[in-house]
Amino acid sequence: MIKAYQLITGADGHSHIVSGHVAENFSSKAIAIHFKETAARQYYDWHPAPKTQFVLTLTGSLEFTVFSGKKFVLKAGEVLLAMDTKGSGHTWQMLGDEPWRRAYVVFEEGENVGFVADV
Repeated sequence: MIKAYQLITGADGHSHIVSGHVAENFSSKAIAIHFKETAARQYYDWHPAPKTQFVLTLTGSLEFTVFSGKKFVLKAGEVLLAMDTKGSGHTWQMLGDEPWRRAYVVFEEGENVGFVADV
């Protein structure tokens, strides 16, 4: 199973982390895909996700933080499901010397994307 993290906006208006994985053999209808590269050692301050999207990390590692102070490290080969499109959002800080290369796969709001939360 492919490790995944979901960022959601709670009733308190803040982003929260849900750990899980992406269901195998599951198909969803994407509306766009685009790619981006960010040089090593970058930081991005508080922001919500611009759209509901998968962020597929190809290279690099980052530490994400939400308002409560909870953190997780996203590594190459893992998936972020960014659904925290409202509220306080999250920050990220790149770790190591590799650039962050990723693909964004954008979905319609409410689309079932096959994320399975850990129990």
